[in-house]
Amino acid sequence: MIPPLVPVSTSHAEVMGHIHEAAFPPDEVWSATVLALHAGLPGGFGLMDPRGGFVLARTIMDESEILTIGVVPQARRLGIGARLLRAVMTEAASMAATTMFLEVATHNGAARALYAGLGFQEVGLRKRYYPNGDDALVMRVALTSPGG
Repeated sequence: MIPPLVPVSTSHAEVMGHIHEAAFPPDEVWSATVLALHAGLPGGFGLMDPRGGFVLARTIMDESEILTIGVVPQARRLGIGARLLRAVMTEAASMAATTMFLEVATHNGAARALYAGLGFQEVGLRKRYYPNGDDALVMRVALTSPGG
């Protein structure tokens, strides 16, 4: 049985920190403190899958942005990332967002395929976006309001 997704709050920062550490290269890991700050931002929200993944997003006016999403390596390819993204897209739409954005490393083929499969399209490039100097693609998807 697949466990329900859990809405995250600043109290989940330590668990999110462990997931982030396992999911990302050392130079891209966010500390529990940084994750708590992002979770507590105005318009900030997120979801956690108890199997080892979470997503943080933020909605301002009619735009939403994925701040970070991570799944621990041993839980990848189980559909957790897609499940989290679909749910956060629905949540953002319920908050009146019509568009969602994210950044992804140009070399991260698996993530790019996941995002494209959910309707995200490449709309820009941020040169040297990551601490190691890698570029990031900016991707966008139109959101559909619940019931619409």
